[in-house]
Amino acid sequence: MDTMQGFELGELATVLVGLVALFVGRWVRQSIPLLARLDMPNAVVGAMIVAVLILVLQLTAHIDIAFGQRTRDALLLVFFTSIGLSAKLSTLKSGGKPLVILCAVTVLALVMQNVSGALLAAAWGAHPAYGILAGSLSFVGGPGTAMAWARELNGQGLNNAHVVAIGAATLATIAGALVSGPITGWIIRRHKLHGGGAKDDDVSFAPSVAEAPPPGNRTDTLLATVFLILLAVTIGEKLNLYAAQAGLLLPGFLSAMIAGVIITNVADAVGYKLDFAPIEQGGALALQLFLVMALMSTPLISVAAILVPLMLNVVIQVVVTVSIAYFILFRLLGRDYDAAVASGGFLGFGLASMPVAMATMDEVGRRYGPSPKAFLLITMAGSFFVDLANAFVAKSFLALPWFAIPNP
Repeated sequence: MDTMQGFELGELATVLVGLVALFVGRWVRQSIPLLARLDMPNAVVGAMIVAVLILVLQLTAHIDIAFGQRTRDALLLVFFTSIGLSAKLSTLKSGGKPLVILCAVTVLALVMQNVSGALLAAAWGAHPAYGILAGSLSFVGGPGTAMAWARELNGQGLNNAHVVAIGAATLATIAGALVSGPITGWIIRRHKLHGGGAKDDDVSFAPSVAEAPPPGNRTDTLLATVFLILLAVTIGEKLNLYAAQAGLLLPGFLSAMIAGVIITNVADAVGYKLDFAPIEQGGALALQLFLVMALMSTPLISVAAILVPLMLNVVIQVVVTVSIAYFILFRLLGRDYDAAVASGGFLGFGLASMPVAMATMDEVGRRYGPSPKAFLLITMAGSFFVDLANAFVAKSFLALPWFAIPNP
């Protein structure tokens, strides 16, 4: 029997392969219209190409390639810190009652997705924690969040957590892109709704646009952004230490995100205006690099082995989320055109990602008419509330005795 020969790439080589995979993924998405319509991230496409090439090497030449992890882990902290630094509570307050409804229904969806995933995992004979990975962490969180939590759970002894995470998150992205648009159109046609131009009262949902500081030296702005991110990570480490002393284990990325929330809201309270543009750009860059570097080493054979329960999970999660969107959110928001479009955006980020949500509402707007209110509601809820709520709901589930992971 031939033995597998392993090679491990260093940190710099791993980053270089990841960048090449990102460029290749973008080129493939541009060349295949279906992938563009599904809004499949470049990182997922490129990383899957690398994973397939590694699979071919494993099967034909018995060669396995491992990638560095330290840079990847640091990028994960940067990404979640950028989310926390963008979470201004004053912005949420400007949304009024519709935003409160949307946020409450989002929490309900997070809970129901995790309950559904955990029950399916238990029925399949697997640990219920796999159901949390295949629940809100994959569907609302997307590949980045799912892989981040998979790393934590794998370290706690949940074997092959990353396999479940990437399988579930990839299928979630495809399902959300396929479902959100047609369901939104069906709601509009069923209730004979019509879009119109923006109304005067729509602007009350818009966050303030006078938040950005005056333009200055770009280098100083970037240095300030790096300082804030490093400060949040450092504070997050201290929070982790204090939490551990109190008997509470927090993932490193969650504590970094909490620290980011504290920093940005303290700055807001004292009247110091942060420049959010480089923070968001840095977070987006970190997410893309983290995703491609994390997904490149996906063991595709293992994903294929659990494809049946993953597909069944997709069906259940779609039914649950669509039911919440139509029977609860659409009705609570008023059963009008804006409510229908907002429900479509909710399906987009509830089953796939914020880009899918925005693409869904954009397409609906072109076909049936604009809905500024829906765009603003979904943007405010999906920009940072969803990630914060998802992290705390997932942590609450995993803290329950039923989800305890036996020591490896």
